[in-house]
Amino acid sequence: MMAYRFLSEDDTSAFCHKVTKALSNGWMLYGEPVYVFDHARGVMRCGQAVTKEIDGEYDPDIKLGEL
Repeated sequence: MMAYRFLSEDDTSAFCHKVTKALSNGWMLYGEPVYVFDHARGVMRCGQAVTKEIDGEYDPDIKLGEL
């Protein structure tokens, strides 16, 4: 099964650490990163989709961050 996650964070080093951690756990980048302005909070936000091939079938209770 192919698992999908969308990682997002304010434009700080925390975003880079979040993506780096996912890559070190076997996730692969999927598509281009996004960079948008959050008008409500007045900050820039980053996002990146990642995927990972895992054993088993889809279950909505899968904790994607723990894969």
